[in-house]
Amino acid sequence: MGLVEYEVRGRVATITMNRPEKLNAMNREMLEGLWEAFTNLRDDPEVWLGIVTGTGRAFSVGHDLEEMGSGGKTSAGSTDELYFMVQHIWKPIIAAVNGYCLAQGAGIALGADIRVAAETAQFGWPQTKRGISSISGPVILGQRVPLGQALELLLTGDFLPAAEALSLGLVNYVVPEGEVLPKVEALAGTILENAPLAVRAMKEATVRGLHLSLHDRLNVATTIFERVGATADAQEGLAAFQEKRAPQWRGR
Repeated sequence: MGLVEYEVRGRVATITMNRPEKLNAMNREMLEGLWEAFTNLRDDPEVWLGIVTGTGRAFSVGHDLEEMGSGGKTSAGSTDELYFMVQHIWKPIIAAVNGYCLAQGAGIALGADIRVAAETAQFGWPQTKRGISSISGPVILGQRVPLGQALELLLTGDFLPAAEALSLGLVNYVVPEGEVLPKVEALAGTILENAPLAVRAMKEATVRGLHLSLHDRLNVATTIFERVGATADAQEGLAAFQEKRAPQWRGR
């Protein structure tokens, strides 16, 4: 098995970081595997939703510092480019956070749309304790939680327990250990009951509008609304409502 497993069941692709003996620390091979997996998720028309998780006691503790110290490079895109790509996959992505979720690992989790954490999960950006800085912390965390809370985490390098992450809105749910994937799969099932193009449109309009003026946000959302309204699924949804039956989505 590789350091990143990619499995498709029905309409769901599950991406699993699989280096448990290193707490899923990201080396070159894992980063390349993540690029390949997220690209497949983005480009496969048969996949409508993604789940990302890790095996063992961690989601991921971030970069493999031993490899970083040796000056290793990857032939795949960089980690910061991966953050950007993940956040611009319009298909919904759910992170199943089963344990330590640190540094670059936390950057991947924060790129997801919904996060479900185990009660034992912990989040953090401990780079200052190693004499280095961070990309995902200042860039992503600072826009997910109040600035003072973000800076406290980044400057101290302390870990944030799952319950506190929930209170800050950093995660959507905290569940007992062992119930993370069932909760994620239940959420996935609920989302998959909806029209896939409409789901993607909701995400696209929201993400693309984050840093725009109200006028520009309205223009973006209206353009997307009109595009989706012209699809076969939109016609099917209206017909199913009128005929009092369950719609049959086709993703077109």
